[in-house]
Amino acid sequence: MNIQWYPGHMTKTRRMIAEDLKYVDLVAEVVDARIPVSSRNPDIDELVGSKPRILVLNRADQSDPAMNKVWGGWFRARGYTVLETNARDGKGVQNFSAAAKVALKEKLEQWKAKGQVGRPIRAMIVGVPNVGKSTFINQVAKRKSAKAGNRPGVTRGKQWVSVDSSLELLDTPGILWPKFEDETTGLHLAFTGAVKDEIVDVETLACHFMELLNTRYPDALGRYKLEPDPDAAGWELLERAAKKRGFLISGGEPDTERMSRVLLDEYRSGKLGKFTLEFPDEGEQEDEHGAD
Repeated sequence: MNIQWYPGHMTKTRRMIAEDLKYVDLVAEVVDARIPVSSRNPDIDELVGSKPRILVLNRADQSDPAMNKVWGGWFRARGYTVLETNARDGKGVQNFSAAAKVALKEKLEQWKAKGQVGRPIRAMIVGVPNVGKSTFINQVAKRKSAKAGNRPGVTRGKQWVSVDSSLELLDTPGILWPKFEDETTGLHLAFTGAVKDEIVDVETLACHFMELLNTRYPDALGRYKLEPDPDAAGWELLERAAKKRGFLISGGEPDTERMSRVLLDEYRSGKLGKFTLEFPDEGEQEDEHGAD
């Protein structure tokens, strides 16, 4: 399943981010806590360089709470200030200003020594499409200032958002990269809706997702009155689920397209449960547990 999606405005965004870095003190990258690596753009590290970083694990309410802690430790061990948030209801967002001060501790001390007291912190907010970046900004600003939407690519132009006298945010459009070298990355982004549904085959996607549930979170299959079956292929599970839901077409055949859309909608809305779809390498996971 080779997913490629790189509209022209994303090339422009990459240039814009590179040009605007000189105006900001730190970069906050919003990622989807369910797929904290797949929802990161590898270009960002190269673009941002040594700027102080905040890693915002957004949608932490929809991911596995135990894995949020593991991933938080994993990113902190790599030099990031980490913030867990649920931008939809604002949970954790109120801690952003404090996190920015932690990330900029050395710079703030330098400003103080130079007598630059009261200068606002300027933070660039980046992230791939549909990770909740605009909703996060609106929550931080406590008003609707960034255009939010439930489809990728809503934010097209950069915009400054003044939170208060001590904090300013630079919103940027969501940016993906030209090609997903790893099929799993493309699938994860498609599962969560970061890639437009129109460019993927929804039944193929749902088959892959059923296989993932069957392996990682088999209890979730109970929602569709299915028993975990290690030997079942994704399409078999999809057909069984369609029959259990009564989704049939002429001749009594299971309507797998309808079932596919329901499965993905229920996952994305959180009705299926709190799942993290990717894990740090086993060795790294053990290191993080050992560090706690």
